[in-house]
Amino acid sequence: MENQIFELQFAMDTFYFLVCGALVMWMAAGFAMLESGLVRAKNTTEILTKNVALFAVACTMYLVCGYQFMYDGGWFLSGIGGGENYAAEQLAASAENGFGGDSVYSGASDFFFQVVFVATAMSIVSGAVAERMKLWAFLLFAVVMTGVIYPLEGGWTWGGKDVFGLFNLGDLGFSDFAGSGIVHMAGAAAALAGVLLLGPRKGKYRKDGSVVAIPGANLPMATLGTFILWMGWFGFNGGSVLKLGDISSAHSVAMVFTNTNAAAAGGLVAALLVSKLIFKKADLTMCLNGALAGLVAITAEPSTPTPLQATLFGALGGVLVVHSIVMLDKLKIDDPVGAISVHGVVGLLGLLLVPVTNDGATIGGQLAGAATIALWTFGASAVVWLLLKVTMGIRISEDEEYDGADLAECGLEAYPEFTNR
Repeated sequence: MENQIFELQFAMDTFYFLVCGALVMWMAAGFAMLESGLVRAKNTTEILTKNVALFAVACTMYLVCGYQFMYDGGWFLSGIGGGENYAAEQLAASAENGFGGDSVYSGASDFFFQVVFVATAMSIVSGAVAERMKLWAFLLFAVVMTGVIYPLEGGWTWGGKDVFGLFNLGDLGFSDFAGSGIVHMAGAAAALAGVLLLGPRKGKYRKDGSVVAIPGANLPMATLGTFILWMGWFGFNGGSVLKLGDISSAHSVAMVFTNTNAAAAGGLVAALLVSKLIFKKADLTMCLNGALAGLVAITAEPSTPTPLQATLFGALGGVLVVHSIVMLDKLKIDDPVGAISVHGVVGLLGLLLVPVTNDGATIGGQLAGAATIALWTFGASAVVWLLLKVTMGIRISEDEEYDGADLAECGLEAYPEFTNR
C-alpha cells in the first residue's frame, strides 16, 4: 500500500513539475512579445529571431554541459534521471528514507524545469541590447552564457557548491527561492556588461545631455507579452516549491501563487501612481515594467510573506523600477525595454527583502550572494563580450542601424507594408 501511495505522489509531483516547466517555457513567448512591442518596427524580426534562437541555444547548451556544471547531472549521451531501473531505485530510496522525501519526482523533470530557467536568464539580455547588436554575436554569447556562466553561478547557489572552493553561500545564510538573483539579476548583469561595451542607440542622447524618447512600435503586443509573463510566473515561482503531493506542499504552492499575483498587482499600481506623479501621465510602459518588477521582487521568497506583505514588496519594486529607468537614462545607459532595471535593480531588492519574512536568511548572506552573482556574471560576460567585439564586432553599422536590424541581419521586415524608415 505504501508503495502505491509513493507511486501516486511520484506521478503527481513529476506531472506538476513538468506543467510548471511548460509555463516557464511559455514565458519565452512573453519576452518575445514584450521586446518586439517595445522596439521600433524596423527591428521586430531581428528581436523575434533572437528570442526563438536563444531558447534553442539555451536548451542545447544546458543539455550538453550546463546541467553537469550546475548539478553534476547526467550528460546528454547517457540520459538524465536514470534508466530502465529508475522506478525500482526510487521505491528502494523511499523505503530507506521514509515516505514523503524531498526528491519525489523524475530527474528528467528536474532537468526540464531547470533548462527553461536558463533560457529565461538569457531572454533578459536580448531586450537590453536590442536595435543595435549583431545577431550572430548575440547568439555566440548565448552559447557561453547558457553553457558556462549561468550554470557555474547556479552551482554556487542552488547547487550548493563552494564558490571557487573558498566559501559556501548557504553557510552564510543566503536564500533565493525561485531566482530573483540567481536568474534575474544574473541576466541583468550580463546585459549590463554588453550594453556598456555596445553603447547607446544612435540619436538616443543629445549632446546637451537630454534624452530622446524612442517609442516602441506595438504597445498592444508589449501588453500581451506582460500578461504572458505574468501567467508564466506562476510556474516559475510555483514550480520552485518542487512538490505538490502532500498537504504541506499543496498549501505552500497555493500561497506562492497568491503572493506572486499580489506582488505583480502591487508593482503595477505603484508604478502607475509614480509615473503619474513624475510624468503627469499614466505611462503604459512603466505600468508594464511595474508589474514585472513586482514579480521579480517576490521571486526570491514568495512562500513566507503574507499577501499584504507580498503586495507591499511588489509595490516597492514598482516604485524602484520607475526611478531606476530614469536614472539609467541620465547615466546614458541605453536599455530599450528596461530589462536592467526590472531584473537587475529590483532583483537585488528581492534578495534583500528575503530576511524580512524568512528567518533562515541573513542580510550578510544575501549581500554576499548578490555580490557573488553580480561580480561573476558581469565580469565573465564582459570578457566574452569584449572578445566578440575585438574579433567579429558586436554592433551593426550606422547605416544598418538606420535602415533597421531586420533588413541588415534577417533580410526581411515584420511589417513590410507599414515600415517607415
